[in-house]
Amino acid sequence: MRSYHVDSGAGIEGLALREHATPEPGPGQVLLAVRAVSLNYRELMVLRGDYVLPVKPDVVPVSDGAGDVVAVGAGVDPSLVGARVAATMFPSWQDGPFGVEHLPQLGGSLDGLLTELAVVDERGLVPVPAHLSYEEAATLPCAAVTAWNALTGGDGLQAGQTVVVQGSGGVSLFALQFAKAHGARVIATTSSPAKAARLADLGADEVIDYRAEPDWPARVKALTDGGADRVIDVAGVLDQSLAAVRVAGHVACVGFISGTAHPLDPRLLFAAGATIRPIAVGHRAHFRAMNKAIEANSLHPLIDRTFRFDDAPEAFRYYASGEAFGKVVITI
Repeated sequence: MRSYHVDSGAGIEGLALREHATPEPGPGQVLLAVRAVSLNYRELMVLRGDYVLPVKPDVVPVSDGAGDVVAVGAGVDPSLVGARVAATMFPSWQDGPFGVEHLPQLGGSLDGLLTELAVVDERGLVPVPAHLSYEEAATLPCAAVTAWNALTGGDGLQAGQTVVVQGSGGVSLFALQFAKAHGARVIATTSSPAKAARLADLGADEVIDYRAEPDWPARVKALTDGGADRVIDVAGVLDQSLAAVRVAGHVACVGFISGTAHPLDPRLLFAAGATIRPIAVGHRAHFRAMNKAIEANSLHPLIDRTFRFDDAPEAFRYYASGEAFGKVVITI
């Protein structure tokens, strides 16, 4: 079998493909034949050396993947062999609040899935929705579960409410799909007319070009009765998100990919009266509930481009370019 390895901070050029003997699953583990993986922003952070969670030396990168169970260890139901599954990013986080005991994560402190065969904890697997391909299922564990958690956490999204999604990254595109499936109105922000057209085609009710309208929160307020019910903040622009949300609304803080610090004035927080909730992906129960919704609504993830396993470094370079509209997938 072959797998990629990298040290945190070594960059894309540090990815090394190596051959290994076929591993054996231990108690409570399964051997997964990985069929596809997908890339997230966290993978770039791992390669750059600025990921916020611990990364083991010589790690097998990438948290998100799907495949077939080909062998099981002691204590695992043998009937699981042959099952089509996806892996959760935090294998021990089954349900409830996140805690330090759940910090071990694939592609960080644990080896990830950019490999032909992976030994993973049976507790960290979920069945793949029957109508999805392996490539589609591989897009779900990080971006989709994050979007689901962001929308359903707290009081939970209600039909008829308004959601703001920022940009066209994986979390935002999944949030758009899930919000529409919930019967919500979606306002999307973007940086170009071309992307605006594609977001509208995906179901966005309103699209704001934030380069043409830098004060996009004011535009959100004008389109709503005092602001959006929920804002999915993927860029770390909390000051702007709070300006766009209604009083007592909900801001899900998903990331900080803008690269620009936006200090938060406490007066703005009190004036908004909104809840800000940091999102650390989600637990296995989130994943299972999300998969039910995906099946019930026959949803399909949006894939921009797929690459072969041998071309994985090129997949990383393409993802890092920011050109993708949808997920970047590597088939194995």
